Amino acid sequence: MLDYSKSFIEEQFPVSKISKESYKERKSGADQTLTGLGKWWGRKPLVMVRAIIIGALLPVSDDYKKDRDVFLEIMGMSNNCLLRRKIKQITIKEIYKNISEADQQKYFNIINDSPKIKGRLSANDKKYLQEMAFLNLSYDDKLTYCIRSEQMSDENINWHFVNAHLETNAHSIETLVNELSIKRYRKNVVVGDCFAGGGSNVFEPARMGCDVRASDLNPIAGLLTWSDLNLIGSTPDNYNKITEFQNLLFDTVVDKIDKLEVEDNENGDIAKFYVYCNEIICPECGYKVPLLPTLVFNVDNKSIIELIEEPETKTYNFKMLMNVSEEELKQADKKGTVSDAALNCPHCRKSTSILAIRGGGDSTKIRDWDIKDFIPKDNDVFTERLYAIKYITLKDKKQREVFRKKTGIDKPFGDTYYAIPTENDLKREKKIIEYVNSHFDEWQKRGYLPIAEIENGEKTIELERSRGWKYWHQLFNPRQLMMIGIMAETISQLADTKEKYAIGMLILHKCCDSNSKLCRWRTNSRQGITENTYYNQALNTLYNYGVRSSFSLYTVANLNFVNYPIKSNKTVVLEDAKLIDYNCNIWITDPPYADAVNYSELSEFFIAWDRTLLLKAFPEWYVDSKRALAIKGTGKSFNESMVAVYSNLTKHMTDNGMQIVMFTHQDTKVWAELSMILWSAGLRVTAAWCIATETDAVGIKQGNYVKGTVLMILKKQSSEETIFKDELYEEIRDSVKEQIDSMRELDKNDNPDFTDGDYLLAAYVAALKVLTSYKNIAGLDVQYELQKARNNPENSPVTQLINIARKEANDYLVPSEISTSVWKKLTAEERFYIKGIELELKGNKQMSSYQEIARVFGIRDYTAMLANTKANCVRVKNASEYKSSAMNDEKFGSSLIRNILMAIYVSVRDENALSGRNYLKSKFEENNQYWKYRNDIMELLDYLGKAKEKENMPKWKNDSEYALMLREALRNDSI
Repeated sequence: MLDYSKSFIEEQFPVSKISKESYKERKSGADQTLTGLGKWWGRKPLVMVRAIIIGALLPVSDDYKKDRDVFLEIMGMSNNCLLRRKIKQITIKEIYKNISEADQQKYFNIINDSPKIKGRLSANDKKYLQEMAFLNLSYDDKLTYCIRSEQMSDENINWHFVNAHLETNAHSIETLVNELSIKRYRKNVVVGDCFAGGGSNVFEPARMGCDVRASDLNPIAGLLTWSDLNLIGSTPDNYNKITEFQNLLFDTVVDKIDKLEVEDNENGDIAKFYVYCNEIICPECGYKVPLLPTLVFNVDNKSIIELIEEPETKTYNFKMLMNVSEEELKQADKKGTVSDAALNCPHCRKSTSILAIRGGGDSTKIRDWDIKDFIPKDNDVFTERLYAIKYITLKDKKQREVFRKKTGIDKPFGDTYYAIPTENDLKREKKIIEYVNSHFDEWQKRGYLPIAEIENGEKTIELERSRGWKYWHQLFNPRQLMMIGIMAETISQLADTKEKYAIGMLILHKCCDSNSKLCRWRTNSRQGITENTYYNQALNTLYNYGVRSSFSLYTVANLNFVNYPIKSNKTVVLEDAKLIDYNCNIWITDPPYADAVNYSELSEFFIAWDRTLLLKAFPEWYVDSKRALAIKGTGKSFNESMVAVYSNLTKHMTDNGMQIVMFTHQDTKVWAELSMILWSAGLRVTAAWCIATETDAVGIKQGNYVKGTVLMILKKQSSEETIFKDELYEEIRDSVKEQIDSMRELDKNDNPDFTDGDYLLAAYVAALKVLTSYKNIAGLDVQYELQKARNNPENSPVTQLINIARKEANDYLVPSEISTSVWKKLTAEERFYIKGIELELKGNKQMSSYQEIARVFGIRDYTAMLANTKANCVRVKNASEYKSSAMNDEKFGSSLIRNILMAIYVSVRDENALSGRNYLKSKFEENNQYWKYRNDIMELLDYLGKAKEKENMPKWKNDSEYALMLREALRNDSI
């Protein structure tokens, strides 16, 4: 019997598989469906959104496992679907490792310790071996051979199996969505998002056949979301027209720049990159010094810059040295003229703070640039100069055209080389300045160059403070202004439809992001390229930067996206979320919670270039980031805005509708605050799930960065009951126990791979389900609590209730080999350590898992307990790695487990378990505590000894052996 009063997502959600699929999607980089259109921060994986929609529409039955199997089949996550998604071949070696012993003997010989195929395999045998090996892989390993879930064809789904369970007659995702919608809502489902951002939350539902309504306060978010639905989602005919327009646009721009003759040198070589640096006058000796963080120009081809003094003018010239020795490369890296925000003058050898040179606060020497300025003045603190060019050698212009259309692959056509600018190169620079100067007024008047002033804010204040830049066009040098100005002019001349204007603006955005004075020159890049402006969520002024030529700009500004025709109804508007007036069955929102990303300020970088084009395409829109209206910050105003938004969404949601709110915060106070916001808005929690992924730290990031999204499932509040706080305690304890027990039963029978974080989250949800099931709690003034600052040391009643749930969950998270009585005696730090061992025993070395257990036990600083912090290699220290360090730490350092580790280390050091036993006896000799702790120590030693036989824990092998010997020494001590 199917129950449409509940949804699958309220009862269960395969978080492990969805997390792994989300990770695969994120790791596909530029190949992701939406990222090809442009920059937006925090886009959610489409596979996660797809899972939300399917989970929200599916009814539940009395067959829990069948519900799950049907969900996985629709999502393409069943074994059969994974096999159909498989596109890569498994190697002979991997096949042999992952098939049965009988098949190994049947199909293989072992020659020189390597498996070799017997004879010649038929096509059926090859297919059989591929399938058998694939099915025996872990889910993670299977995914390496598969296309992404959202790329799978509907034909791969077993519709007979799905229809038989759901009593439908579907043959595609679209027809299934429509049938389930009618059964649940009596019409096709309408999905909405009032914080549309990059558009994931409406694009994927629209592609699945849902009607969608999207809005955002920010016009860049509006443009991206509209483009998702109308460019990627266009009809095949329109898609072809878009592609043709894009090619025409680039061809026209390149032809205009070619006619200026400012990129090819006198040998016919074509510039790919120009590299510029700031210069500053040394206050000690008066030399004008180029600001170069390193004299290494490119690590891969071992090129360095040599500075040549010009005493008569007190300036420097440059020399490029190629293919230098490793020692010369190392020395050049140490000879940068600027480090730690200080000028290191190569002439007088003195170091001076850059802040001291330019001044700060009221004493600043930085000039505010005028709206007509686009180059520094000679007497400015910072001036600029071209100091290197990357060229590619090609025989003729025809080859250049072929090369450009081949997306920049240079090997078949020519060699690249780096050169110091010649006198002719500098003449071309002057020619560009004259060209921009002659077009400047007209371009600003027509909107081809920005006229917008940079409004000071958290992310933008540094632009004026450190360089004096007051207007957005001043973030671009003359060569960049020439290219982007010509691009904007050409878009305005050629575009005649919304689609063409949209594609033009998105290309313009990519040009700006890829080609500003904030684009770092990557000395460690094999290709010798620049970083994007937004390589992180900031606007960082640089001492040296790279500029793309039109030739290399094409490769990054060209929009590459796949066509997925969308047939459903779709609407995108710019609107304050508090004022929307359209109804939806399902709201999916990712609110700008607690300033995680400062969208309004960051997007103004793009809006400045869009004003004229945006109003031509969308005359009903505005061209302002609406920074003042954006929801941001914490405290009273933030909470009031959030309550207003979600009250409005509740008002515009059908009675049997649902809201899914995404957020990433983990602190119980933040949970409590968000819960009170949603509760005040007339919503009740029915479920929550955490989708997490992990990647290695890259770029400027240090340490480990984890992306995780909590999905909170909410429905309209229906209760009128009031309950006393004391009455809630037992109800929450019972709810937590019931929730975790059911998950453990599922874990045992269905292997969903729950983590400790999932259990903690389940405990929070259990508490919130109880809490929000009542209209009021006697003695709790929600409005008062929401007005308190989050850093208030006093916990709100809701925080106290959630902490009760946390404590109940903590007591449940006992490794099966350790007794509850011992577990309850352990401190939070000791529990973290034991759970770290448990993770390693299971082969889990993800930083996200360690962060989860730290969150479970409320530990903020645990890095001292880790032996390795590299993503996917994380583990806690063993006894020998700890040695005698950190014994004075008042938390873990003085704990029972820390002393046990010390006893193991002493045993290993002396090669005698009795030494370890004697250490413990002396440590706990007072009041005969040794005998009090003895049985607990033996149990913990037995647990630590389990690593002895684990091949994936080689660092523990010796320590584990002595842990078991020490256990026996303690046991024999009673004789």
